[in-house]
Amino acid sequence: MNYRHAFHAGNFADVFKHAVLTRILLYLTRKDAPLRYLDTHAGAGLYDLAGHAAARTGEWRSGVARLAQAHLPAEAAELVAPYLAIVGALDEEGRPAIYPGSPVIAQHLLRRQDRLVLWELHPDDAATLAGHVGRDGRTKVIEIDGYVALNAYVPPGERRGLVLVDPPFETEDEFNRMEKGLAVAHAKWESGVYALWYPLKELAAAEKFCARLAASGMRRLLRLELRIGTIRADGPLAGCGMIVVNPPFVLEHEATIILHELAPLLARGPGAAYRVHWLVGE
Repeated sequence: MNYRHAFHAGNFADVFKHAVLTRILLYLTRKDAPLRYLDTHAGAGLYDLAGHAAARTGEWRSGVARLAQAHLPAEAAELVAPYLAIVGALDEEGRPAIYPGSPVIAQHLLRRQDRLVLWELHPDDAATLAGHVGRDGRTKVIEIDGYVALNAYVPPGERRGLVLVDPPFETEDEFNRMEKGLAVAHAKWESGVYALWYPLKELAAAEKFCARLAASGMRRLLRLELRIGTIRADGPLAGCGMIVVNPPFVLEHEATIILHELAPLLARGPGAAYRVHWLVGE
């Protein structure tokens, strides 16, 4: 699988990932103490949904556009409102002018005392990202393999923060690399919050990955998944998940409310469902 962001910007997987990311960051910024946001596969930062890549798939139509135009119950609407505020105004088709990637969402939510370190291996994307985040003294873009960076830059000086691991799954060993990268970082920074995104294509591979994490000795691993249809290895992406290590105590409740609405709203045929459960509890 090759999950390059530009072709899928604003789709159901982005809605899932960015709604959850927003809730985590909003919780972490409740305390005055500074924190650091680390992004292993930061991408280009902003995506033109009228551009060639996004126009080729049009996946935003059944993703962010569908959510932004929906009438959600009050509690769910309140939880996704900060994410949609960053997405911004829509045109007559329900399309945002520019879709924000994870680095830009974090840049919006973090405060003057916080710092962002954004890692991106692809030279063109790293250069584009640097231009998109601007001359923000809080933000540093580094062209480097995110898994190598995890070993080199953890723990941060602030001792508080979030690591987002959101790879494009271009290689067959991505689950293994993600697992090893987490193990190295967690051994150095046990109290950090880690959010690991993964696609649901080969269900056996995802289950083995989750089982290995559950047996790793780490504590407090929350598993979130969203399916918008039947999962088929040879079909289009119809599901994704996220493992959150050391999640905010409110995340289980908030994610349940959000995903309960997203599953039917973003459904693409039978098989739509969601899951929120602990791989490892307290």
